[in-house]
Formats: sequence, C-alpha cells, structure tokens
Amino acid sequence: MRTSADSNAPTAERYRAFAEVEARGMSATYETWALGLADDPGTIALVDELPAAKRQPNLVFSAARFQGAPLGPYELFRDWMQAHWVEVRATAVSHATQTNEAARCSLHLPVLAGIDGPVALLEVGTSAGLCLYPDRYSYRYRGRPQLDPADGPSEVVLDCATVGPVPVPDRLPEVVWRAGIDLNPLDVTRPDDLAWLDALIWPEHDDRRTRLQSAARIVAADPPRIVAGDLNERLAALAAEAPADATLVVFHTAVIAYLDDAARTRFVDTVRRLPGHWLSVEARSIVPGIDVRTDTESDSVDFVLALDGVQLGWAHPHGRALTWVRNP
Repeated sequence: MRTSADSNAPTAERYRAFAEVEARGMSATYETWALGLADDPGTIALVDELPAAKRQPNLVFSAARFQGAPLGPYELFRDWMQAHWVEVRATAVSHATQTNEAARCSLHLPVLAGIDGPVALLEVGTSAGLCLYPDRYSYRYRGRPQLDPADGPSEVVLDCATVGPVPVPDRLPEVVWRAGIDLNPLDVTRPDDLAWLDALIWPEHDDRRTRLQSAARIVAADPPRIVAGDLNERLAALAAEAPADATLVVFHTAVIAYLDDAARTRFVDTVRRLPGHWLSVEARSIVPGIDVRTDTESDSVDFVLALDGVQLGWAHPHGRALTWVRNP
C-alpha cells in the first residue's frame, strides 16, 4: 500500500493508508475521519480540488481544525466540511504540514551526546525552531534520573520510553549556535502561527498541546536564526555560517518525505559533503543510501534514527519512544 504522503496515489487510497498505518493507535478521531472520507465520493471530490501535494490527510484535517471543525463522528465532520470547504481549502493551500514537536529532541539527544562539542545545530525543515533547543528542555528516560539544563529544571519535561542500550548522557550538549531552514518559517510570537502549530497536533494529544505552549515560551525568549527557502538551495551557505570551533550537526525529522526523488538525492549528496555530522529521523525507505535494519523488531510507524547515514535506532514519530539497535 502506498503511504499518505504519496501525491500520485488516488485520494481514497491516501486516506485509507493514513487511517490504517499512521492514525491507527495514535488518533481515533483521525482514523475515523480518514476511513470515512476514503469511502465518501462527495468529500473526496472536494479534496480533489486541491493540488495533489495539498491533499495530504494531515494537512486537510489540520486545516479543518484550524477553521473550527468539531470533533466527533465522521458524519459530523463531513457535514461541517461541506459547509466550510471554502475556508478549509484556502487554509490548506496557504499552509503546510509543519509539525514542530519539541519531544523529538529526546530522539536526538542520545546521538548528540556522542558528538564532540560544543555543537552548532542546523535543522532543515525547522518550522518554528522548537527542536533547536535540546539544551533547554528536561528529559526523563525510562529507568534514568531526570536530566536537566545547567541552570535547573525546564518547564518542558520530555518523557521517552527506551529499549536497548540507549546511550543516555549525564549532561546536556553545549549548543553555541543554532539555525534553521524552512520554506515558510513560523514565529511562535505570532498568534496565527502558534494556532497553526496547535492545529497540527492530533486531537487526542493534549500533552503535546500543553508542551507546545511551554516550548514556545522558551523559544520566544531567545529566537533562533531561521532562513526562508528551499533546503537544497540554502543549506551549504547557512552551514558555512556556523562557528569554526564548533561541531556542525545538520539534522531533520519527518521532512525528507516531502521532497521528490531528485531533491532527496541532491540533499543527501550535499549534506554528506559538509563538515561535521548528519542526524536524520525519517520514515523507512525515505532517505537514499540508508540501509534499514531488518533484523530488529519495530512498529510499522517507527522512523529510522541514523547518524551519517547509518541506522542507530527506531524512533516513535513524536518522540515518545526510542529503540536502540546495535550496529554490526
């Protein structure tokens, strides 16, 4: 079955894949809505008014919720969509899926711990930059003491279940430079941007919604440098701005799936030529050149956590769990 991100797939197929692979076990509301829409020619006809890349279930559902769609059974959602499609369509066309989940830092941290510091962080597809602050959050890994920033506990505490020998550090990395690239950077100090980030959080995930507000306050107090543009066009120049006495780490999470094959290959070629390290957390078979482990157990929705193109673990997409795999 194709994935929901495959813009070449028929709309019904994309929504059924989203329900059965991505939403199942993660959001009962989105699973119900996606299955209902997949069997509803009338609403499919509305969605098909959008450009193919904009028919993505997560984008359409987030646009609807941004415009006030009520939670409930599919029939309620269907009727609301029919009445408010003009607003939903406009939002889907003008916005993008820019989920900015600070909890993903709990996936990055064990990898950063093994890199000589200080570090300079550069995130591609950074959204509002919430994942550029791994040194400003507190962490609770299963069976380990809470890990806090040098100046004390953070108002953002990230809980992450672990399996295997995850190299949890005893201190946070020293980040001396942080920057990001995004086609449409978001600013947490702008109410509409923060409301869009909120709408991107799936309905039942209230803990993530609370965390977003707390992380936004941390970022607003010390905004990162974010440049607007295509990651392939801006990456090399922005990387060159990193301080020479810091280790550059280029990283991304759930971004490369939105590039076509040629752009993915170009990105990998570029990032491999840069100094420092490359940290990726993406769905399996998305990033060219990464050999995905087939000899370890994983959930179908798990992402591949890799450093410099070598898989280190399986990661929950929203940072809730990390399974470490031993390299051969």
